[in-house]
Amino acid sequence: MKTTHIIILVLIAAAIAVLVQYTGDLTTYETIASAKEKEGKFVNLIAKLDQREPIEYDAVKNPNYLSFTAIDTLGNSIKVIYHNNKPTDMEKSERIVLKGRVKDGFFECKDILLKCPSKYKDDPKAMQQLQTSN
Repeated sequence: MKTTHIIILVLIAAAIAVLVQYTGDLTTYETIASAKEKEGKFVNLIAKLDQREPIEYDAVKNPNYLSFTAIDTLGNSIKVIYHNNKPTDMEKSERIVLKGRVKDGFFECKDILLKCPSKYKDDPKAMQQLQTSN
């Protein structure tokens, strides 16, 4: 074998190793129903806050306990328990990404990411400009 062939094979092997490493980091989002099927496994949910259900949070009594109900796009709901401070403006968020696991019928959340409302939502002119530019 020539040295160029060996170098090319080493580069291909390194590229494959890098691709395998990054495929483990790919994030998939689950529905509430599929998360319940994977009870105990770490999952990411995209949902929104169920405005019909109360939010349990008392910053004076226990600032590290937040409980609320999340609802996904399919209409399934689950009680979420988060042991940390309540995120600011959580009620205004269009969507929330919940990272955690289903345990004993509720979602034990480790991290909450808020998806901000669209900047074009309340501005019809900006929305019209966006549509005409596409």
